[in-house]
Amino acid sequence: MIRIFSHYIPGKKLILVGVETLILLISIFLVVDFGFSHADRGIATSAVPSLLQAAVFAFCILTSMAAMGLYEQESSESVRETLLRMGVAFALGVAAMSAVFYLAPSLYVGRGVLAMTIVVALGGSVLTRLAFLKWVTPGVFQARVLVLGTGSRAASVGEVARQKRVRGNIKVVGYLPLQATQHHVERDQILPAEESLLSAAKKYQVNEIVIAVRDRRGGGLPVQQLLECKLMGIKITELSAFFERERCQLHLESLNVSWMVFGEGFRQGFLRETMKRLFDVVSSAALALVTLPVMLITALCIYLEDRSPILYRQERVGQGGRVFTILKFRSMRNDAEVDGKPRWANADDDRTTRVGRVIRKLRIDELPQIFNVLKGDMSFVGPRPERPFFVEQLASKIPYYNARHSIKPGITGWAQVSYAYGASLDDAVEKLQYDLYYVKNHTLFLDLMILIDTIQVVLWGKGAR
Repeated sequence: MIRIFSHYIPGKKLILVGVETLILLISIFLVVDFGFSHADRGIATSAVPSLLQAAVFAFCILTSMAAMGLYEQESSESVRETLLRMGVAFALGVAAMSAVFYLAPSLYVGRGVLAMTIVVALGGSVLTRLAFLKWVTPGVFQARVLVLGTGSRAASVGEVARQKRVRGNIKVVGYLPLQATQHHVERDQILPAEESLLSAAKKYQVNEIVIAVRDRRGGGLPVQQLLECKLMGIKITELSAFFERERCQLHLESLNVSWMVFGEGFRQGFLRETMKRLFDVVSSAALALVTLPVMLITALCIYLEDRSPILYRQERVGQGGRVFTILKFRSMRNDAEVDGKPRWANADDDRTTRVGRVIRKLRIDELPQIFNVLKGDMSFVGPRPERPFFVEQLASKIPYYNARHSIKPGITGWAQVSYAYGASLDDAVEKLQYDLYYVKNHTLFLDLMILIDTIQVVLWGKGAR
């Protein structure tokens, strides 16, 4: 994993993005220089305009590919699905380029040049991905990890290593018990005692040691031996930091207050808030302009099926625990909570109208929240706001739950693109772990990543109810 602007990205993904960026940049120059005469190029012959046009082309295609999930590790499992997504991504990229040409005619690329560039770039990207599938084995980017401890915390490291989104990043070579405790890992994975931790690390060619020991009092942790390993270039990682890096979430069971207080992250400040507010206003205004026809059609459909009200108003908890009124297109019947008792939405909820099922699937019901963002109650990206009734329940049962209220809630968020719809206490815990990661590491870069992933969620209907 490589950390960029406080966000962890797999090294394999970065290499793939870098190679495909070069392919996209080079393809347009190849077509212009070798495929067309100067009269037919439809592109400026000076270096600066050509570079700008190539950069715009690469940005549109890369964004479309990311929105189609082509940089998720799971997408490389099926060649057929990958090729299908690539075709759709390039089509979306061409549509985006057409919009750019309309807004900035000076960037126009001739139709012949664009068509040939698409063919060359698509071919190059396909060959690159086939090469990655054939020659780039998981072991190339795999870290060999030794886990200190054999309890439930240590077992959770193995569970992470086996998960699809992490598989190939790490290989757990074994577990080293430090104290007499109940073992929660497979017996054959428990390593025999060595002379020292350093000798064990050398014997098993370890790159990293993960500390998964709960009780560290009374000399339970070999601090001096860990220092020796670190001085020899072996990475020493706390369990909390391990989960943050590999799962991009803060694991509640491994968290402690001192790690949160003295570690990096959880930074707030005037400049950060100003930049985020500017991003919110610009993004919301642009989205409102683009989706205005969709919102008008949605309002008409809701009225024709179930009359008024068109909008659904509901109290939610925002930054600092302040309650505000959120706006959504009404997707349920007027008598959905006739008894006045709040309830989570379930899969195939019978309270949902026909129009409601469609707009929930496509996330259109969330669009009126644009006005909550413009008003300042919400941010474009942030933890999803919850109802006061549920906040009170969850905060009493889940540690650190109120930490998500340290920043403004959002229309979309890291938990929304990383986890399916939550409708239980366990789901709330899982989503909170992603929310805490965002609260700790939120930057403009992560906001952009979340927006791109949100497009994928909308296109593929992940987690909608």
